[in-house]
Amino acid sequence: MKIDRYQLKAGTNLTTFEFISDGPNGQIPKLIQLTPTNYKDLYNLAFGNKNSETGQIDDLAISNNGDSEKVLATVVATIYTFTDKYPDAWIYATGSTKTRTRLYRMGIAKYLKEAENDFTIFGQIRDEWEPFVIGVDYEAFVVKRKLSNFEL
Repeated sequence: MKIDRYQLKAGTNLTTFEFISDGPNGQIPKLIQLTPTNYKDLYNLAFGNKNSETGQIDDLAISNNGDSEKVLATVVATIYTFTDKYPDAWIYATGSTKTRTRLYRMGIAKYLKEAENDFTIFGQIRDEWEPFVIGVDYEAFVVKRKLSNFEL
């Protein structure tokens, strides 16, 4: 994706990333966390506003800062960085609401052709996983970085 993105601040293990959304509603701190699950090499991607009091993710906050594509590109950049370090990782993501899941689905669909150059992408529907297809109302997503030519 050749979209403008925000500068990231990464944690030491590349499992936590922070950036600032800058738009009409001001500068809003954002937080991305990749957390291991009970399944080998499967990580949950959590994303949202950084709560100034707790330092935790608020994944229900609505920023409306007019920069959703730039924010999406920034989140995607973290997936590239994370999978550079952890090439066997699968990244699981779903929205905190149906509306957010729909926004993620639309973002994947918009850039699917480019994303499929580097990632294998699946969508979940009724407890089943299938290769991502544009127009299907998925409940969650999982992506895995494809091997580079130099790794073959």
